[in-house]
Amino acid sequence: MTLTHHLTEYIHACFTGIWIESREHADALAEITTLCRAQQWVLTHWNLEQGLSVAGRAIAETPTNDPLAAIRSLSALAQPDGTTLLVLENFHRFLNSAEIIQALIQQIQQGKQQRTFIVILAPIVQLPIELENLFVIIEHDLPSREQLLKIAQEIATEEGELPSGVSLDHVLDAAMGLTRFEAEGAFS
Repeated sequence: MTLTHHLTEYIHACFTGIWIESREHADALAEITTLCRAQQWVLTHWNLEQGLSVAGRAIAETPTNDPLAAIRSLSALAQPDGTTLLVLENFHRFLNSAEIIQALIQQIQQGKQQRTFIVILAPIVQLPIELENLFVIIEHDLPSREQLLKIAQEIATEEGELPSGVSLDHVLDAAMGLTRFEAEGAFS
C-alpha cells in the first residue's frame, strides 16, 4: 500500500495522531499535498527553519520556530465541516519536553471532535511512552524500481548516458534501497 492509501484510511477512521517514518521528506510532503488537494483537506506544515505555513504560504510575516505554538495553532485552523492536517517535520527532536508531550496529547484528543490531525514526519520512530498508544505508524517506502528508472532518466539526459537492456537492469537492481537523493547522486 502507498503512503497516500494508508494516510487516507487512517484519516477516514479518525486516527488523529499519525507518525510517518520517512527518509524522503520532500517526496512524502508532495504525496500528502496531492492527497489534501484531491480530498479538499487543509494542509498545514511546520518545521524549525520555515515555521508554520498553510498550503505553502507562511501564516505570519515572521516565521515561528516555536514547536509548542505550532501544536496549539491547530485548533484555530480547524474547519467547521472539513479536515485539517498539521505536518510536523523532524518533530522527533522535540519529544523530550513535558509541555510538548502534554500539548500533543490534548490536541490528539481534541482532534476527534475537530477533525484535526497531527502528522509527524521523521526518519525514525521515537515515541515517548505517553504517546505510544495515540499514534499509528506509517512507513513511507523508498523509491520503487519504476521511480528509480524515472530518476535515472531525468539524470541521464544525453544520448548514451543511460545503459539499456541487462545493463540498465543491473543499475536499477544496485539502486534498490537507496533514497531519491542517494539515487540521484549514484546516477550522476
